[in-house]
Amino acid sequence: MSIGNSPEDERPFEDVSEEAHLSVGRALQQARIAAGLTVDDVSNATRVRIAIVHAIEADDFAPCGGDVYARGHIRTLAKAVRLDPAPLIAQYDADHGGRPAPTPAAPLFEAERIRPERRGPNWTAAMVAAIVAVVGFVGFTAFKGGDEGGKTSVAEGATPTADKPAPTKPKSEKPRAPKPEPSDSAIAAAPQDKVTVQVSASEGKSWISAKDHNGRLLFDGLLLQGESKTFQDSEKINLVLGDAGMIQLYVNGKKIDDDWQPGAVERLTYTKGDPQIG
Repeated sequence: MSIGNSPEDERPFEDVSEEAHLSVGRALQQARIAAGLTVDDVSNATRVRIAIVHAIEADDFAPCGGDVYARGHIRTLAKAVRLDPAPLIAQYDADHGGRPAPTPAAPLFEAERIRPERRGPNWTAAMVAAIVAVVGFVGFTAFKGGDEGGKTSVAEGATPTADKPAPTKPKSEKPRAPKPEPSDSAIAAAPQDKVTVQVSASEGKSWISAKDHNGRLLFDGLLLQGESKTFQDSEKINLVLGDAGMIQLYVNGKKIDDDWQPGAVERLTYTKGDPQIG
């Protein structure tokens, strides 16, 4: 089959039996031809290489690089030719020993942490101490001045009493400044000696896969809208986003503003120095 061929040159062979069972690759190929699309058209729309599209339509999933990537390619190609990807992925899992259970993130990968804010001097406590000192000084001065002024004349029949200083009203404390709400960058803050990636399904659900620098699978599954996952590693995090247009990323405390299209499959790698500036 030549690259860039027309749909008319790829007419599927007619099944002699109405109950003939189509394979995953055959179903994708027939749907593409029925949609009037060439392999080039599908490759340009999905960013999946032409060679991989040909291999998948021939039911050869080895060039995909593993089951995780094969499922992502099947989902992307099915959407491009207007097929429901769920039955195709289920058929792929049945043909390849079933879907492996997702591996939970290892305990050493800490949950997202908020860097503690550096606290400044406690001006309120200092002001209260100053007010107490002033009140004490004024009281002492008034009491001492009363003793030096001599005895106070007392009316007949009245009981002499010691002069008491007039109470001094403490100065009103300054109102505390409202504590600022944490910003997005503070929420996604991460230690500098690790790479931290926060994945959030802000626009809709998306399948994601994450691996550490040793290739160990940290997560493989569906992230529903509103859910988020955080991954950390000492060197790098490898990501595969099944529907990148639904995802919002924070890498090492900084938001990634890439214009990913809905349905696009993205393969990303981030290290401690990312995102790079310039």
